[in-house]
Amino acid sequence: MISIIIPIFNEAENLPLLRERLTAASPAWRDDYEIVLVDDGSTDESSRLMRAMAEEDAHFTIVTLSRNFGHQAAVSAGLQCAKGDAVVIMDGDLQDPPEELHRFLDKWREGYHVVYAIRRNRKENVLKRAAYASFYRILQAISDIHIPLDSGDFCVMDRRVVNVVNNELPEQIRFVRGLRAYAGFRQIGVAYDRAGRAAGESKYTFRKLMKLALDGIFGFSTFPLRIATYLGFFISLTSFAVAAVYLFARFFDIKILGRTPGDVGGFATLAVGMFFLGGITLTVLGVIGEYVGRIYLEVKRRPQYIVDSVYAKPVAGKAHQVL
Repeated sequence: MISIIIPIFNEAENLPLLRERLTAASPAWRDDYEIVLVDDGSTDESSRLMRAMAEEDAHFTIVTLSRNFGHQAAVSAGLQCAKGDAVVIMDGDLQDPPEELHRFLDKWREGYHVVYAIRRNRKENVLKRAAYASFYRILQAISDIHIPLDSGDFCVMDRRVVNVVNNELPEQIRFVRGLRAYAGFRQIGVAYDRAGRAAGESKYTFRKLMKLALDGIFGFSTFPLRIATYLGFFISLTSFAVAAVYLFARFFDIKILGRTPGDVGGFATLAVGMFFLGGITLTVLGVIGEYVGRIYLEVKRRPQYIVDSVYAKPVAGKAHQVL
């Protein structure tokens, strides 16, 4: 069986079309399937529409979270609930076309454990596309593992990989595409054209995108900490070099920038140096703080999400609550 996990947050405008396109594309999947819609604390009509879909169609399962926990937590909740041999992750705004899914499943049937989507074209503005491209390249350059370029959450994962992500990678701050790469096994990318949103506005604000980017960088790389070490060495060596030059000039009465080291002055140099070193110190403390903050969140062991209810297959014509 195939499980399709779709996190939903205020997507009432897209849900009818999403259902229509999933149903139309399903014959090409050539297997029984379930569609797990994870309601991530929606405040519009999404919850009502999803429950109606579960009542009318046995393929739909609705997982309702107790509040909005975020996209990655909603995906994680879907992974825990999915029962399929192959598990698909895709977005509910139809930027990940259901019509492309059969290509990913064909690769899975060939024996690949992870088939991830490579975004060939994006229907966002130039600045957003440039920001995404820069982030993926920076992440790949500094990450401790290989995370494929331009690959989002849209993918097919074999049950074996899903079990690893669910049971053996229990971190609280989730970056699912990084966990997927860390799990290993046989992986392959499939290129596709990423469409624009079918309707409505993106729920990924700039703040949420920045948080996701930082989670990816700090969760899968210690390079920022090494930068602090490199800066410390660089500033120390520069300081020793400047001190040596001034000592040499002092002993031999050589002028530097029109002054001898014995002259009174140098306020501007001193002020600039102090502000520079202060900025470096605060930056390094901020980097350390990001790692310490993540350690703090991990050791508290709070759940990534809280499930309010799960609506499963119809019984006597109506969806029933199983949790």
